[in-house]
Amino acid sequence: RHDLLFDRNAANGNQHHESHCSILVNCIQQFMVAYLSGAIKTSANFGKIKSAEGLEKFPYLTRTTGNSQELGLSYGQHHAGTTRRTCELSHSNERYNLNTSVMQVKIEESWRQRLQKEFDSAYFEKLTNFVRYEYQHYRVFPPGRLIFNAFNLCPFDKTKVVIIGQDPYHELGQAQGLSFSVPDGVRIPPSLVNIYKEIQDDLGIPVNPSGDLTRWALQGVLLLNATLTVREGQAGSHQRQGWEQFTDAVIRVLAQERTGLVFILWGSYAQSKAYMIDQRKHLVLKSVHPSPLSAHRGFFGNHQFSQTNAYLVKQGLTPIQW
Repeated sequence: RHDLLFDRNAANGNQHHESHCSILVNCIQQFMVAYLSGAIKTSANFGKIKSAEGLEKFPYLTRTTGNSQELGLSYGQHHAGTTRRTCELSHSNERYNLNTSVMQVKIEESWRQRLQKEFDSAYFEKLTNFVRYEYQHYRVFPPGRLIFNAFNLCPFDKTKVVIIGQDPYHELGQAQGLSFSVPDGVRIPPSLVNIYKEIQDDLGIPVNPSGDLTRWALQGVLLLNATLTVREGQAGSHQRQGWEQFTDAVIRVLAQERTGLVFILWGSYAQSKAYMIDQRKHLVLKSVHPSPLSAHRGFFGNHQFSQTNAYLVKQGLTPIQW
């Protein structure tokens, strides 16, 4: 006897049917758990919400303001950067709003302001539904809290250097939301071994025993993977789901709104992003990838770390302590 209306603003009523269904099922499922546990009390026919207490235990449920007989259902709290679709569940003359948030985007504020259009877009809704499903059904890296780690450690206005990777590491304990980086204590991957070797040869700096590049990020190096998540043991498994469109937007907004940045593009994939960068405004450094398969064909001896620092000093900026 209930009418279910999906995406009132969509020209095609079925356009977002599947994603809304999956979120709505989660909403209703949690509503029933709350009802059976006594957190929600309703009239006999569910026509009215009599009371709703202790909803902090149910992240899909939240009270709406105004009508005391309305109960809003939403994915988590109302955080900045949250994208949202709206459905209605109508019963008789009463309505219960289902504000089905696609994803909690917990990202540093300066990035949120510039990327809000991406978070509000249809492709990002599809992407976050995919990512949520993957995290629920498989082991996915990095841990969810670190998906936007690169942005949270390196705010938009503090970014000086951008190093573009492709995929997070796909083995347990490696990925931490920073391209080429692994947590302290984890064996340093071969590409990073070669990066450290080039730093040593270029700048005379001893090889760092830790593969954690957080220290770079905190100095203004945005360690950006083109794809921000991956399924365990399956390299490239989250490619072509929307991440590339999002990270391309990141490159564009940096290239357009900032000047005097250094973009380091290792390998053909990273170099395919060069068309978005105005080389009259920024320094673009290219070479083969530091992988053992290619490093000897031009990565070693490229002196890009010293070139980066020389350029930053010329811009009046503090060089990176690599």
